[in-house]
Amino acid sequence: MAVITISRRFGSGGDEIADRVCGLLGYRYFDKALMAGVATEMGLAAADIVDLSEDIHEIRGFLKRLFSTSRKITQLEAIPEDRPGSVIQVVNKLDEGQSIALIQTIVQVAHNEGNVVIVGRGGQAILKDKPDVLHVRVEAPLDHRVQRLAGRANYNLGGAQDAAIKHDRASADYLKRFYHIEWSDPLLYDLVLNTGRMTIEAAAQLIVRAVSFLPKAESE
Repeated sequence: MAVITISRRFGSGGDEIADRVCGLLGYRYFDKALMAGVATEMGLAAADIVDLSEDIHEIRGFLKRLFSTSRKITQLEAIPEDRPGSVIQVVNKLDEGQSIALIQTIVQVAHNEGNVVIVGRGGQAILKDKPDVLHVRVEAPLDHRVQRLAGRANYNLGGAQDAAIKHDRASADYLKRFYHIEWSDPLLYDLVLNTGRMTIEAAAQLIVRAVSFLPKAESE
């Protein structure tokens, strides 16, 4: 049961690659909307998502239920894109230290469950020493990302460029502040892909090929 972390520049196609990899491998797509999306589809109340006053085992219990579901996971538009610490809506009530601790716990539980693609959330730092994890970085030139964003979202070219720069800066600052790493350091990753030179499908196929070379987890 391998795990893949994907770090991506905004507009590089990293989310689409993650989705395609999940389709090819049958993995779950783990991002900041996963828990809220599953909870909504299962009809769970907000308190069932995570009760911040309860022990951390309550969080683990919910995640066990979450990963056992076979229902399709959807993303919620209500959760801001790339907002540091916003794993789920309730997390906004936590202070920084609690938010980071919760994110780390969630990512570690996801790793224990296996067969999951973790997008963002500092996965390359939290799981850096795990042999059964493939860390992927998705890059693309700024002009390429601007064209992609302008073609798919309600941006003009200037707005797309501003959005790309803003999101990248926020991601870099987040990892620098809480994990003391340089977001773009190639040594954090096993595979760096440039979608300015390859398609989404080609990138996804390379990841699938690379993950097949990872050592098996001890539990397998």
